[in-house]
Amino acid sequence: MKKMIGITSNLRHDGVLTTSQDNITAITKFGGVPVVLPNISDEKSIDKLIDSIDGLLVTGGGDIDPTLFGEEPHPDLGEINPERDVFEMILIKKCLDRNIPILAICRGCQILNIAAGGDMYQDIYAQTFHQLLQHSQRAPRTHTSHFVEVAEDSLFHQIVQSSKFKVNSYHHQAVRDLADGFKVSAKSSDGIIEAFESEHHKFVFGIQWHPENLLQTDDINSVKLFKAFIESL
Repeated sequence: MKKMIGITSNLRHDGVLTTSQDNITAITKFGGVPVVLPNISDEKSIDKLIDSIDGLLVTGGGDIDPTLFGEEPHPDLGEINPERDVFEMILIKKCLDRNIPILAICRGCQILNIAAGGDMYQDIYAQTFHQLLQHSQRAPRTHTSHFVEVAEDSLFHQIVQSSKFKVNSYHHQAVRDLADGFKVSAKSSDGIIEAFESEHHKFVFGIQWHPENLLQTDDINSVKLFKAFIESL
């Protein structure tokens, strides 16, 4: 039986829900059934949504409200979406409690870490004090622009069977301090956390780049990641 995968959505200020077609394709390509989730705040309704899914894909998007991890907004903070933040915080915590597999991408990996008790850089260029790579690439989303180095003792390494490979990059925020129970799976050469995983769940991964865009080029590591996600359900 095909598994149902909840896909989080962006809520525009005009009230329109959006998600990239690449998110849909990344699920259907490997045999899952995508269900785009609305941004709601009623916990009983969220429980009903969770009852209907087997896994959760937390997608990319805009910036995250820093008050969720106890900080005031930095001058370089971008546009936030409070309704989405509230929904995803509740949704992720409940999915973690139920041990539902989670794949969280870009913004998704940041909100996953915050929901579990970690924090993030509101702007990596303003809040780190060493030379950084270009993490907001000026190239098509299918282009891989910098390398990540994979921790060899990680489940992620077992999945991709590679210690170093190239990824795309579209972010100015990033995970800073990991929540308890998470461990680093991959970093860029400048020390930014590019992937992390749960040490206590069967499949919970945060990925800073956008593997869903790389499936268009049959990127082998992206294929392995999404296959492993679907197979974990």
